[in-house]
Amino acid sequence: MSTIKPIKAVLVGNPNTGKTSLFNQLTGLNQKVGNYPGITIDKKIGSFKTKSEQEVKLIDLPGTYSLYPRSKDEEVVINMLSNPLNVDYPDVVLVVSDAINIRRNLLVFSQIKDLGIPTILIVNMIDAFDKDRADIDLKQLEENVGVKVVGTDARKGFGINDLKELIEPTIDGYEFQKSDYVFNQLEDSERYQLYTKAIGIKNTYLAWHWYVQNHLRNQLSDDKKTKLEDVEKHYPTEINQTICEEIVARYKAIDAVIDNCTVSAKKIESERSVKLDKIVLHNVFGYVSIAVVLLLVFQAIFSWSVGPMDWVDLQLSTLGSWIGKSYPDNFVTSLLSQGIIPGIAGVVIFIPQIALLFFFIALLEESGYMARVVFLMDKLLRPFGLNGKSVVPLISGFACAIPAIMSTRSIGNWKERLTTILVIPLMTCSARIPVYTILIALIVPRGFLFGIFSYQALSLMLMYLIGTVTSLVAAFWVKKILPSSHESYLLMELPDYRMPRWQNVGLTIWEKTKAFIMGAGKIILAISVLLWLLSAFGPTDKYYHAETIVTAKYEGQNITENELNKRINSYRLEKSFIGAIGKTIEPAIKPLGYDWKVGIALITSFAAREVFVGTMATIYSLDDDGDQVETIKQKMNNDIDPATGKSRFNVASSISLLLFYAFAMQCLSTLAIVQRETKSWKWPLIQLVSMTGFAYLISYIAYQLLK
Repeated sequence: MSTIKPIKAVLVGNPNTGKTSLFNQLTGLNQKVGNYPGITIDKKIGSFKTKSEQEVKLIDLPGTYSLYPRSKDEEVVINMLSNPLNVDYPDVVLVVSDAINIRRNLLVFSQIKDLGIPTILIVNMIDAFDKDRADIDLKQLEENVGVKVVGTDARKGFGINDLKELIEPTIDGYEFQKSDYVFNQLEDSERYQLYTKAIGIKNTYLAWHWYVQNHLRNQLSDDKKTKLEDVEKHYPTEINQTICEEIVARYKAIDAVIDNCTVSAKKIESERSVKLDKIVLHNVFGYVSIAVVLLLVFQAIFSWSVGPMDWVDLQLSTLGSWIGKSYPDNFVTSLLSQGIIPGIAGVVIFIPQIALLFFFIALLEESGYMARVVFLMDKLLRPFGLNGKSVVPLISGFACAIPAIMSTRSIGNWKERLTTILVIPLMTCSARIPVYTILIALIVPRGFLFGIFSYQALSLMLMYLIGTVTSLVAAFWVKKILPSSHESYLLMELPDYRMPRWQNVGLTIWEKTKAFIMGAGKIILAISVLLWLLSAFGPTDKYYHAETIVTAKYEGQNITENELNKRINSYRLEKSFIGAIGKTIEPAIKPLGYDWKVGIALITSFAAREVFVGTMATIYSLDDDGDQVETIKQKMNNDIDPATGKSRFNVASSISLLLFYAFAMQCLSTLAIVQRETKSWKWPLIQLVSMTGFAYLISYIAYQLLK
C-alpha cells in the first residue's frame, strides 16, 4: 500500500488480553496520552512503522466484552467504529484475543468484523496453551473466521514483526464478507432493511447499532429520527430479546469454530496460580498478604530513596549557595539562588520516591497480584456502600485522584458512581508523599521494629491506612444520604501469575515520573518564582529599610555578622508582601500549631499538595544567610519557635500538619475534574468545604491534645 498518510489502526479486545503489552511492543516510547474529543476518557496513542517504512498511527481503545456498552469507557469503542466521518475512524482494527479465553474473546471480534472494517485477529499469549493438551491451529482459525490471524506473545515480543507485515496487505486486499455470526432475521427481515434505509447506512449490522444504542441514535438528524419512529410504529422490536438472540447465535457459531481449530478447547489452568491463590485469596491470609506487601513497598520507598534524595537535595542546596556567593548581589542572582533553584529542588528530590512507587505498582499489575487485591477489596468495600466496580478507581487513587475519578465511568449506577467520586480524594495519592516523607523524617527516628521494619515506613503505611479508613467511613455516610436500590457487580478475570514484562514496567515508570515532573514540576517552579517575587518587595518602607532598622536594634550587642545578616533577612521576609499574607492568616492557623510560613505553604498547596515542600524550600532560602549549606529537611528541623525555644516542627505540630494534608481538599485539578464528571460545581464545592473543614477540626484536636 503506497500512501504518504499514516495508516490509522485501533487495538480492541477484552480486558486482560494483553492489549497494553502489545501496544507497548509496537510503539515503544513513541506514545502519548490525550482525551477523546468531547470527553475526558484517556486516549492512548502511539506510532510505529511497517517493514516498508509505512507509518501507522495506533490507538489503544478501552477494554470491552462486546459492542453493546455498559459504561462510558466502553461506549468509546462503538463510537469510534460506527462513524466513518470520525477523525480517528480506523483503516484497520487489530482485535486482541487471549489464547486461553479465545471463546469469549471471539464475541467482540465477530461483531467488529461484521461492521465492515478491515480486521486482523491477534491470538495473544499463544504459549499459554500446554502443547501436549491443547493447541490452536492458526491456519484453520484464519480460514474459518475469514480474516488474517497472527499468533503473538506480547510480553516476550514474539509475533510482533509478523503482525506489522500483515497490516498493509489486509487493507489493500480487503473484501467484506457477511459472516454466519449474524442471525438470519437481521439480514433478511424487511424491518431491518427499512432501518438501514432510514439511517442511510448500507451495512445492516452497523445500522442496527445506530438504531438500538441511544447515544448513537441521538447523533442522527431529526429527519432520520422521524423515519426510524415511523418504522418502529409498523415493526415494533423487542431490543433486549433480539440482542440476546444475537449473542446466543454468535456463540453457537464460535463454538463450532473452536471445535474445528483446537485439539481441546478446555482452559488450561496454571497449577502454580491455583496453589498460590489458596493463600492469596484466603479470607484471612489474603488480607495479611496485602498488608505485608504494602509494608514491604513502603519500607523500600523509604530505605532505597533516602540516599538519592539527600544527595540531590544537598547538591542543589550547594548550587544555590554557590550562585549566591559567586555572582554579584542583583535581581538575577537572587532569582536563581532563592527562587528557581529551591523550586527545582522541591521537584527533583522526590523523583526517586515517585519512580519507586510506580515501579512497585507496575510490578504488582504485571505479575497479576493487583487483580487479586481488587478481588479481595471488593468483599471488604461492599458493606460501606462501594460496589465492586469502585475498587479499581479507589486503588487508582493511590497514584492520582484525577485518572481515578475518570475511571468511575465503568460504574453504571449514578449514585454509586457519585459516592466513589466524592471519596476518592481521601485516598492517599502520590502528591502527598513529598509532604508525608519530609514530616515523618523530622519526627520519626530511623530505627527498626524487630530489626526489620523501619519506623518511618510503618508511619507512612499508617498514613495510607488513615486515608483508606476515612474514605470508607465517608462512603458509608454518603450511602446513607444518597441511598440506591440498584447494586452493581464487579466483573473481572484473575490472570495467571507471571513474571513482569520489564519493558512495560520501565515505560510505566517513565510515563508517570515524566507526568509528575511536567505536571507538578511546572506548578511548583511557577509558585516558587511567584513567592520569590512577593518576597522581593514590601508594602511598607520597613521592608526597604530592614538593614538599618535591625542594625540599630542590635547595636552594641555581642552578635556576629552572620547572625546579624540572618536576622536582617528574617525581618525583611516578614515585612515583604509574602510575609504580610502569612501574618494575615496566622491567627486562623495558630491553634493548629502553624506559623505564618507554614500558612503560606498551605495556601500554595491548594494548587497541588506537593507544592508544600517547594514552598518551604523557597521560604527558607529567603531566610538564609547563605554561609551554611543546608538541605530542606535540615532547614525545617533547625527552625526554632521563639515562643517556646523548641523546634517549630515538633511532634504535635507535625502530626497536626500530617493530618491536615491527609484530609484537606488541596488540588485544583481534582476539583476541576469532579466538576467535569458531575457537570456541576455543587459537588466539588461540597468536597472543598467538607474535607477542608474536617481537616481543620482534626488537626486542631490533634495539636491541642499533643502540644
